[in-house]
Amino acid sequence: MGKEGWIMDFPKIKLKAARVNAGLTQIEAARAVHRNKQTIINWETGTTEIRFSDLCALSELYGIPVEYLEVPPRRTNK
Repeated sequence: MGKEGWIMDFPKIKLKAARVNAGLTQIEAARAVHRNKQTIINWETGTTEIRFSDLCALSELYGIPVEYLEVPPRRTNK
């Protein structure tokens, strides 16, 4: 069977789990990517959308390829 039409489903890890697995607190992660703790909280909970450049920075910091990181859907207040 050829690879045409074959889609690779990567197992995903939530941002918070990736941070915890890397042994980092929210404050440590925030300092490493030059953001504040509230920004990390907002990204992990889907309160604010994360920019791709920030996602790449977290990917490098956590030692996990970006395609394995699960970004929560943006929450909206209705």
